[in-house]
Amino acid sequence: MAGGSEPGGVRVQRVRIGRILGWANFALVLAGSAQAEATRFVAPECRAGSTRQDALTGVGERGELILASGSRAILGGIRWPVEEDGAARAWLLRQRDRPLELVPRGEADRWGRVQVDASVLDEAVDLAGGLIAEGLAYVDAGERDTLCRPALLSLETEARGAARGLWRTGVREGREGGALREATGRFIVAQGRVVNVGERSARTYVDFAKRGEDGLTVTVSKRTWRQLRERGLSAATLRGRLVRVRGVVESWRGPTLDIASADMIEVLDEERALRR
Repeated sequence: MAGGSEPGGVRVQRVRIGRILGWANFALVLAGSAQAEATRFVAPECRAGSTRQDALTGVGERGELILASGSRAILGGIRWPVEEDGAARAWLLRQRDRPLELVPRGEADRWGRVQVDASVLDEAVDLAGGLIAEGLAYVDAGERDTLCRPALLSLETEARGAARGLWRTGVREGREGGALREATGRFIVAQGRVVNVGERSARTYVDFAKRGEDGLTVTVSKRTWRQLRERGLSAATLRGRLVRVRGVVESWRGPTLDIASADMIEVLDEERALRR
């Protein structure tokens, strides 16, 4: 080949390969940008830390995971059933000494425990998901503003529909004030139709019973109410809607729940509400 030239077919092939590599690199850049964009909009308290391996050696108070490494953790997205936790404890202990993959989320809590997603390594056993699916724990954002694993709500819906575990007695009725007061200090899930919404400067009050009647009132902080409004909800769109709420019952002129996370208010006929 004179002057180091190459056949035309080879040149065409190299150009094609170059174009393919160029498009591949472009696709990788786009994928990287999309991943960075997705990460940017994940709530800081939900951002995943470095995955590590450990093993469960025991279960402490309120479902605390005692790990072989000596560290302590709690499962994210669940509420441990304090008053009737025997079945939940037994289910977790069946996973004892098995290798776990742990994904920490956010900072450690006031007791030094890290909130984690935990699954049995190389097996389709997710600890939080398994407890929820069996009806052995409730979905709860806890002290966080965001429920980091909203898909747990779907698992809970299935367990509730099948009346598994904690759901044998169903969901509490928001109009039954007497029964709700008996649960003071306990975590509950309740639902009913909203009869009134009172917006105040510091808090919003969502009532499940008319004035003078005995029923549940949900108090919503100013910050959480703003988040609900950003989702398209308002006093007008909530009135008359079927709503499910969850939290610890307090007694203040009647049974009250304080909601800190917008994810803990589910509008069950949401589509109709948002069209109004």
